Amino acid sequence: MIIDPKFFVGRREELDFITSRMTAAQPTSINVVGERQIGKSSLLYHFFQTYEQRVQRYGKNPGNYVVVYLSLQDAHCRQEVNFYQAVAQKLLNRPVVQANPALTAPLQSASLDRQSFSAAINAWKAENVLPVVCLDKFEKLLHKPQEFNDEFYDNLRSLMDRNALMLVVASYRNLDIYRRQYRFLSSFFNLGHVLPLGGMTEAEATELVRLPETKIAGATAALSLERQKLGLDWGKRHPFLLQLAGCWLWEAQQQNRPHGWARQKFEQEAQGVSQSGVAVRWWQRPMQLLLWLPLGLRRIAGAIGNRSDDISNLLSGTLILIMVILALLQVVPAEELLKRLKDALEGEG
Repeated sequence: MIIDPKFFVGRREELDFITSRMTAAQPTSINVVGERQIGKSSLLYHFFQTYEQRVQRYGKNPGNYVVVYLSLQDAHCRQEVNFYQAVAQKLLNRPVVQANPALTAPLQSASLDRQSFSAAINAWKAENVLPVVCLDKFEKLLHKPQEFNDEFYDNLRSLMDRNALMLVVASYRNLDIYRRQYRFLSSFFNLGHVLPLGGMTEAEATELVRLPETKIAGATAALSLERQKLGLDWGKRHPFLLQLAGCWLWEAQQQNRPHGWARQKFEQEAQGVSQSGVAVRWWQRPMQLLLWLPLGLRRIAGAIGNRSDDISNLLSGTLILIMVILALLQVVPAEELLKRLKDALEGEG
C-alpha cells in the first residue's frame, strides 16, 4: 500500500467518483471492487489522506466530513463491539474531532454496542458532520457470520439510509455476490454504487515509471528512458506489476546487470498475477481445464469424422453446463466464456 501521498500516482477518476458521492445532497456508499494487488488499499488510504482538499474543490466545507481508513485485517474486529470500538477510535484520532466535544463525547463510551454506536453516529448527524469510513479487507467480517449477522448489517444500512454514515467498502467481489454466497438477507449488500477498479490508464502508467520526476520538483526519473519503456512493456497497466518491473529494472541499473536478469527476477515474482490483475488460485486451474476439455473432445470427434447427434449433443450440453458453473464461481471472466461458447457454436456450422 502506498503510504506517502507524494508517491501515489493516478486514479483521478476513481477519486473524483468517491468525492462526488460523498459531497452529494444524499451521500451514497460505495463498493470498490477489484482483484488482489490492483490498488484498492492504496486508493482508500489516499482518499483518507487527501479528502479535505478534494472536498474544497467541490465547493464544500471540509469541516462537515471526517474520513477514516480502517483495515479489517489489522484491526481487532473479531466481535461486533470490537468493530464499533475500532471505528470510534479512528474517528477520535482525527484532530478535527478532538477539537469538538460534541463529536468526541458520544464516542467515548467504555464499551460501544450497536445501540450506543448508532446513537453516537446520530449525534454527529445533528452536528451536520458526516463520518465516512473506508473499510478495507471487508472479507474478514464474512469469516464470522454468526457475529456479523443480518442484524449487524441492517443497522449499518439504516445509518446509511438516514445519511448519517457513509461507507467506502473495498472487496475482491461485488458485495451482492457475497450476499448470495453467505445467504445474507440484509439490503446492506446492495450498496449504492459499485466502483470497479482495473488497470491504470496509459498516461498514469507512464507517470508511474517516471517517478520521482513526475512527483518531486527538480528530481529526475530513477529509470533510464530505455528502462521506462521496458517497465511499461512488462507491467502493462497493472499498478503492482509496474512497481515490480520498476524495482528490478532499478536493481539491474544499479548493479550494471543485463535486462534479461531483471526480466527473470520480475517474472519469478509476477507469476501469481495476470496482466488483468486476476490472480489464478491453485483450485482454479483444474476448473479451467474443464472448460477446455469438451472443446478438445469436440475437435477430436470432428477430426475422426464422428458426427453422430448423440455425441454432439452430449458435448454441447456438457460444455454449456461447465460454462454456467465457471460463470457462477467467477473462475473465468464472463467475456472469455462468451467468446469460447460463440467459437464452439460457430464450429458446429
